[in-house]
Amino acid sequence: MDLKEEGNDDLSILLNFSSVENNYIYRSGFPHPSNFAFLKSLNLRSIICLCPEPYPEEHMEFLRINNINLYQFGLDGTKDPSTMSSRSEIIMSALRVIIDERNYPVLLHCNRGKHRTGCVVGCLRKLQNWCLDAVVEEYKHFAGAKWRENDIKFLEGFDVQILFEYFSYL
Repeated sequence: MDLKEEGNDDLSILLNFSSVENNYIYRSGFPHPSNFAFLKSLNLRSIICLCPEPYPEEHMEFLRINNINLYQFGLDGTKDPSTMSSRSEIIMSALRVIIDERNYPVLLHCNRGKHRTGCVVGCLRKLQNWCLDAVVEEYKHFAGAKWRENDIKFLEGFDVQILFEYFSYL
């Protein structure tokens, strides 16, 4: 398969794909090789992966050929509430990449595009001054019936002021 010249005749859309912000920030589940033509059609400059596992070699080759930067943040997908506090630092690092216009267009993904991606997007929404009800509603929309109470508690407790301090410090 030619990873650069693959045609756009059969654009296989990513799981849980959506535009987060004006077609320059996107979210989804983990891309598969069948999604490469669709990814190429987005003209991505960057991909943010929230999974801790090494990125597949076939994907790395696609990124290299198409000049797409990979930012990987090993955000644990556990349901264990004791790990929620360690998420803040990782999420702040991911947000730093997301809000940097030099990375646009950017795709943010985890395995299914639900929980980890939902938490990062939820924190971005809080940074954008969305009301908490709207943040939770968007999270639940993408998580579906498998939304997690721990994720909601994390979003409720995520202090946007820490983000402002974090970004002004950098």
